Amino acid sequence: MNTPATRSELTRMVKTRPLPGAPLVIEASAAERAALAARFGLGEIAVLRAEVALEAKPSAIRATGRLNARVMQPCAVSGEPFPVTIDEPIDLRFIEQRGSAASGEGEEIEIELEADDCDEIEFSGDMFDLGEAVAQTLGLAIDPYAEGPGADAARKAAGIVAEGEQDGPLAAMLSTLKKG
Repeated sequence: MNTPATRSELTRMVKTRPLPGAPLVIEASAAERAALAARFGLGEIAVLRAEVALEAKPSAIRATGRLNARVMQPCAVSGEPFPVTIDEPIDLRFIEQRGSAASGEGEEIEIELEADDCDEIEFSGDMFDLGEAVAQTLGLAIDPYAEGPGADAARKAAGIVAEGEQDGPLAAMLSTLKKG
């Protein structure tokens, strides 16, 4: 999952045996939040907290819980930062790293993915990084097209009108054609 050259900003290693009985709480420090904000293009991450329960399954470790965050995100229209609250469920499976994808040199193997396979995170050894999984969950929960309170004003200043608000000679002509 992580190579030494790409160390996670939020590392929380968990031993696979024995698994903790109580849910784990992951709270990012100020330095971790700042590094994650830079990674995800956010102005700030004021709060990042996750509570995750781990359960051993026959071929995986299931992680379920909730991620809560308060971030300052740039508006997709104006670029101005605005506060966003994220409350996201966590439902992941950690699986031991499988063998190589190719059985022979230059030979490719086609792998069919089931819907549940998209929530799988591979690990090797006797530990996995729950912190990076939480960071990835945050990254996926951020809406890249979120609009802040100044979006409409920015559109108007740029001369962009919302659907249904067109005016001018072409709009009048189209309105006449629609009626006729």
